Amino acid sequence: MSPLPSSSPRRATHLRPVHLRHLLATAAALALAATTLVTTSGPAQASAPSVPAGWTRVFLDDFTGAAGTGVSSARWQYTVGTSYPGGPAAFGTNEIETMTSSTTNVVQDGAGRLLITPRRSASGAWTSGRIETVRSDFQPPAGGTLRVDARIALPNVTGAAARGYWPAFWMLGAPFRGNYWNWPAVGELDVMENVHGLNTTWATVHCGVNPGGPCNETTGLGGSVTCPGVSCQAGFHVFAVEWDRSVTPERIRFSVDGLVYNTVTSNRVDAATWQAATGHGFFVILNVAMGGAMPDAFGGGVTASTVPGASMIVDYVQVLQRGATTPAPTPTPTGTAPTGTRNAYATIQAESYDGQSGTALETTSDSGGGQDVTSLSNGDWLRFRGVDFGTAPATQFLGRVASGAAAGISGLVEVRLDAVTSPPVATFAVADTGGWQSWRTVPMNMTPVTGRHDVYVTFTSGQPAAFVNLNWVTFGR
Repeated sequence: MSPLPSSSPRRATHLRPVHLRHLLATAAALALAATTLVTTSGPAQASAPSVPAGWTRVFLDDFTGAAGTGVSSARWQYTVGTSYPGGPAAFGTNEIETMTSSTTNVVQDGAGRLLITPRRSASGAWTSGRIETVRSDFQPPAGGTLRVDARIALPNVTGAAARGYWPAFWMLGAPFRGNYWNWPAVGELDVMENVHGLNTTWATVHCGVNPGGPCNETTGLGGSVTCPGVSCQAGFHVFAVEWDRSVTPERIRFSVDGLVYNTVTSNRVDAATWQAATGHGFFVILNVAMGGAMPDAFGGGVTASTVPGASMIVDYVQVLQRGATTPAPTPTPTGTAPTGTRNAYATIQAESYDGQSGTALETTSDSGGGQDVTSLSNGDWLRFRGVDFGTAPATQFLGRVASGAAAGISGLVEVRLDAVTSPPVATFAVADTGGWQSWRTVPMNMTPVTGRHDVYVTFTSGQPAAFVNLNWVTFGR
């Protein structure tokens, strides 16, 4: 379920990517023959598995609510409608359902299971369910490991009856919330995706820029495998991701029933891309879409033969972690501190730069008037001397940006300290915001920073076209 900037700009939208490499590899399996509806998958476990030695459980939902009830509002929130607020239609993926919070679509069954069920009305309109964890801070501790897993039986429908079904268990980077424009830079981890009732699960990391870039978007860095033992639809399987910061290079491993079938290491991409995609927390998503980009890549979406009412059944979802250290804030380098003083927590106007490369100024129509730095593209940068972060670390970067970039054009806004070649401490992605003077403030978590630094704001893209205007920046704690 990959949010892509589509012709609206990715989340101008939230577009899930089409995993073309893997799709083509298994497209031949799509002999959508006779309609096959199988009996209900095996029973849920009596309770979630015990916590393994050395791990700590930081989240669990065993779905033990009363029959006919929705999910816990303390743990989950519903995504309803056909888009995120301000996002593209059909979540940017051309899926056809309307997501609801109704127990018709999302319900606990009283037997320790959650059912997410697509329904079709008499008029042919589809509804389904999509829930996200309230928490968005799931990430491995420094030097430790995060594990997110769920025991799931996929909708028990195959063949022509399954056309258009697109169940998924996945995660998005926290900076996506409230922005909806910054995919794929903020990172996406697809723990399980499935289409058309095929006996195959896909797992993918999405990152970088779209299209192309270091993560081969919109395909991403993915893999697929046949579900071990019984088919994905005929029984429960444990789908898991382990994100390991205890090793070098850092790695993200995807598995089903303990079988690891896709491993992505940090050295697959450049350091800035990896930091932008993983330098923050994530939230967990469960949903069943109907139709859209991934089903289309396997020969088409929903048809008159598609049978509604097949549920994705979730036994439990849990998040575990082990190992923990607290990263030290980035200190002021030894030697002479940068000259000049700017308050990191005040508004720093972009046109007040002390140095630049490749930039130009124009009058802005943003509130407050003045000028903005316009038509920024790959390789451009701005320098602000002597920015004072104080002794309490700054942990957030905010940029005021606008873009009228064409469909498919996006790039990264990055913060670096003391040299234009330093690794970024904060990064967010930008695509079309609706026009070169359609302004929005984008917040982004950053590596903790203290002391006084020369701040470089740099601009990176996988293509040469201008992708953003910048009016101002500031920092927060």
